[in-house]
Amino acid sequence: MNITQNKVVELDYVLKVEGEVVDRSEPDDALTYLHGHSNIIPGLEKALEGKKAGDSLHVTVQPEDGYGERDEDNVEDLDRSDFDDEIEVGATYYAQAEDGSVLPFTVLAVEGDTVRVDFNPPLAGMVLNFDVTVKAVRDATAEELEHGHAHTPGMHDGE
Repeated sequence: MNITQNKVVELDYVLKVEGEVVDRSEPDDALTYLHGHSNIIPGLEKALEGKKAGDSLHVTVQPEDGYGERDEDNVEDLDRSDFDDEIEVGATYYAQAEDGSVLPFTVLAVEGDTVRVDFNPPLAGMVLNFDVTVKAVRDATAEELEHGHAHTPGMHDGE
């Protein structure tokens, strides 16, 4: 079965940026996603189209097809009083936007009462190199299609 719209895909991957491993799937815990529903970055999803279980490939994803270009307008200064706890430079925190959505940000620096933060995704502006092996491809269930994402064993138990 080939990877196409509405298929559930399991894959193992290693993600490298500038030759350094920055993320990988865990042994016996493949990444599972619903193809064609923007559950993974566009460049990787496009490269997987038409592949089948057992296929291995190297995929280079440019920033515009990954996490986007860095936008310096997404770097802001916040007031120290906006934080409840100790602030750790390099740590990721979460802010609630006016529309209720949650926005992750990284603390770049703390200077006095000013906290410099970056709302860009950590991998924005970077070329991503994936080594991927497709483990399985199957038809999505009606529930997965309704929810817009793949379900793994144990997910949604008790509903």
